[in-house]
Amino acid sequence: MESVTRFITQQLKLKVNETKSAVARPQDRKLLGFSFTAGPEVKRTIAPKALNRFKARVREITRRAKGVSIETTIAELAPYLRGWRNYFGFCETPEALVYLTRWVRLRLRAALWRQWKTPRRRRAVLIALGVRPRLARNTAGSGLGP
Repeated sequence: MESVTRFITQQLKLKVNETKSAVARPQDRKLLGFSFTAGPEVKRTIAPKALNRFKARVREITRRAKGVSIETTIAELAPYLRGWRNYFGFCETPEALVYLTRWVRLRLRAALWRQWKTPRRRRAVLIALGVRPRLARNTAGSGLGP
């Protein structure tokens, strides 16, 4: 590290930020929101901090007490998801993106479930969506929540 820092500062006449610079394994470092996997085949993956920021933002958009329609929520969520996917679609671990897509859908389904409010309304909407009446009744009357 010392020799590289010396070369950069003396030969190239550049500044080195000591707090950001380190000698470490690729999987321990992150670069522009990406990290790298460990093992024989190194792949680009999304850094944990970027995943946490994504989840926090989606939670903010789909939060319980927002009081807006599902269409408004989707309209607010869509540009964020598109931009995030365009940037992080470059990663070489698509299973992370599949997991996040499933998680966002789950949040949207839970938001819909909360908007239907009563078991009677939930049963009626489930039947209208094509669920068998018995299953709709059992699901709507479930106390397990969204």
